[in-house]
Amino acid sequence: MQKARSPRTRQSGTTTKSWRERFSREKIHRFMFGSKDKEGFLKQFLVYALLICIGFIYVYPILHMVSSSLMTLDDLLDSSIKWLPSSLNFTNYEQAAKSMDFWNALWQSIVIAGVPTVCNLISCSVTGYALARFDFKGKKIVMGIIILSFVLPSQITMIPTYVLYSNLGILNTIWAFILPALFAQGFKAPIFILIFWQFFRQIPKALIEASRIDGAGHFKSFFRIALPSAKPAFITVALFSFVWYWNESYLTELYVHGVYGQSDWTTLVVQLDNFAANFSSYQQTATAGATNLNESINMSGTLLSILPLLILYFVLQRHFVESIDRTGITGE
Repeated sequence: MQKARSPRTRQSGTTTKSWRERFSREKIHRFMFGSKDKEGFLKQFLVYALLICIGFIYVYPILHMVSSSLMTLDDLLDSSIKWLPSSLNFTNYEQAAKSMDFWNALWQSIVIAGVPTVCNLISCSVTGYALARFDFKGKKIVMGIIILSFVLPSQITMIPTYVLYSNLGILNTIWAFILPALFAQGFKAPIFILIFWQFFRQIPKALIEASRIDGAGHFKSFFRIALPSAKPAFITVALFSFVWYWNESYLTELYVHGVYGQSDWTTLVVQLDNFAANFSSYQQTATAGATNLNESINMSGTLLSILPLLILYFVLQRHFVESIDRTGITGE
C-alpha cells in the first residue's frame, strides 16, 4: 500500500508546479515581447515582414524589367508566360545597345556626371567649411539664401539661366554644368553645402586652434585637419551628386545636349528619352536587319541605362550607409 503524502509534501509539490508554470509563462512572454536587453520575436517578425514588403515594392519593377527584357516577341504574345521566358534572348540587349550608341553614351554620361560632381565636392566643401568656422556680417542672410535656393524649384530659374548661359556662350557644351559647379551652384548644391556645414561643425574647435598655435594657416588647417575627417560627407555628396547629374534628362537636353543647336554631348538617359526615334534610325541602317520595337527591347534599353548606377550602389552601399549615419541626414 502506498503511503499517504504529508501536507508538507503536497504543499511543496504544488509550489514547485506553480513555479514551473510561472517560469514557463515568463519565458514565453520574454521570447515573444522581449526584455530590456533583447527584442522579442513578435517585434522582430513585424519589422522584418514590413521591410520585406517594402523591399518587394522596390525590387518587383526591376525583376519584371529583367524578365521582360529576355523574352522574345512570341513570349510577349503568349499569355501563359508571365515571368520565365521560354528561352533567354540576349539579342534585345544587343539591338538596344546599338540603337543607343551605348558605349559612347556611357562614356559621355560618366564625364557629364563625374566632372561636375568633382567640382561640387571642391566648391561645396570649401563653402561649408567657411560657413561652419568663420563668423562674419550677413552670415545668417547667406544661410537663408542657400536654404531658399534649395527650396526654390528649378523651373522658375530655367529661362533666366538659359539666357545667361547663352550670353556666356556655354550652351550646348559641358561647361554649362561645370562652370556653375565650380562656384557651388551645381545641381542641388545648397544641400551639399549644408551637409558639409553640418559635418564641419562637429569637428572640435580645439583641433583647429591647436593647429593654429602650431603655425598652420586657414588653408593648412582645412587640408590637414578638416578634410581627412570629412570622408563620410564626401562619399555622401559624391553619390548624391553623381546620381542627380546622371538622372537629369531635361536640363541636360536644354543646356548640354542642345534643343535648337545640337551638340556632340549626350547621356544614356537622354538616349533613353529618345529611344523610339533612335531605334527607328538604327532599324533603317542595320545591315543584318532588326526586329520591330517591342516591350522587350524597351526594357533592355531601360535596364542598360540604370545598370551603371546599380553597380555603383552595389559596390559602395556599405560606405554609403555608414556615411549617411555619420552625416546625420536621410536623403530625399
